[in-house]
Amino acid sequence: MKTQRQLLNGWGRTQKVTSEVVDLKQITDTENIFSEANGAGVIARGMGRAYGDAAQIAGGRVVIQEDRIDDSQLSGNHLTVHGGVSLNSILNSYVPKGYFVPVTPGTRYVSVGGAIAADIHGKNHHLDGTFTNHVSQFELITPTGTHQIDKDLDEDIFWATAGGMGLTGIIVKATFEMIPIESAYIKMETRRCTNLDELMAVMLGSDDKFRYSVAWIDLMAKGGDIGRSVLTRGDHAILDELHGKRAEQPLKYVANTKLEAPKWIPTGTLNTVSIKAFNELWYRKAPKLRQDQIATLASFFHPLDGVGSWNRIYGNSGFLQYQFVVPNGQEETLRKIVERLSAAGVASFLAVLKRFGAENKGLLSFPRPGWTLALDIPIGQENLSSLLNELDDEVLGVGGRIYLAKDSRASGPTIHKMYPEIDKFAMIKSKLDPNGLIKSDLSRRLGLI
Repeated sequence: MKTQRQLLNGWGRTQKVTSEVVDLKQITDTENIFSEANGAGVIARGMGRAYGDAAQIAGGRVVIQEDRIDDSQLSGNHLTVHGGVSLNSILNSYVPKGYFVPVTPGTRYVSVGGAIAADIHGKNHHLDGTFTNHVSQFELITPTGTHQIDKDLDEDIFWATAGGMGLTGIIVKATFEMIPIESAYIKMETRRCTNLDELMAVMLGSDDKFRYSVAWIDLMAKGGDIGRSVLTRGDHAILDELHGKRAEQPLKYVANTKLEAPKWIPTGTLNTVSIKAFNELWYRKAPKLRQDQIATLASFFHPLDGVGSWNRIYGNSGFLQYQFVVPNGQEETLRKIVERLSAAGVASFLAVLKRFGAENKGLLSFPRPGWTLALDIPIGQENLSSLLNELDDEVLGVGGRIYLAKDSRASGPTIHKMYPEIDKFAMIKSKLDPNGLIKSDLSRRLGLI
């Protein structure tokens, strides 16, 4: 078996560790995946877009899979692919055939195995739920063998794996339902909201009329402008809504990387001054209300993917993403947190608010009905650690939680309180992995196993 020692980190470019990386296709006997790791730990890694330490293990083995879609199978609306296949590959292959993935996060560079392990959500959670809501079965390699997991027949293992951060095994194949579409475009509405109260009122009043909804928030705004935002909502455009060249080639899918972030950017380039200027420009350029716009799928869902390696713009120190959810009825808590972030001058040019719909059965799945705010924060801001610890307490106090796929700094006791079914998860995992061979830096830090 060919292995290679590599320096790995999450998308936030922090917590760099050395691991033994092995490609699954080079393994002839799957039992060797775990037995030859010498107890140091094994974890699967997809496209490396988990922000923190979820897909790495210091001194252990990281298993990767090829992003290969050539033998994918579509039966009706159900697609079966290997676990290493990315949403990017699926979109390139199937949008021209009239299909879209059921759920996508803000990047298309996510593997299907990673999508299940993190139980990803998108702009349509308020109506369609998470990715695993649309998965019917998957194949899982564990130290006890290879298991064919059916959502209806193997509920415990299925819902432990959904959101289980790869800790139940390596997902090597999965079947999920695709969305039939008539075009590679979105009919969208853009609306500028003067503050957080106006934004929440608009979203509560009319989000259900749109399949997709997301709001960018200016966290640098003060006073009566706190929470000023740009709300973008939309649905898949149908043929009758297209004109000109778009109507001639309605399913033409274009998703290019237009720019590449420089390999070296001075730490501190993104600071309070630069982000405040960016936020002012971004807010002012947005229309007060524009309806029936036509946008490409790539520009609507994955604008940051247009900049290759965009995480470099935070410099060598990197950044962290903080994402939390608070339940419906806790709008005052959300407002309080936004006010605290604003008062502290937290410099985040990427802060997005979405609404979550119904909760699924995932034992470690993040979403629950309510409001979720995600923000990127450069490392090095003064008193950031103590502020986020205090916000953790605010979120926990109202029955909320933070997202494991984004986390790089929470404490184990806090996470255990936020996810009360961790003990049940650990029991199911122990049957699949009785010797505790599957682990990650995240699971060790938080005591998940």
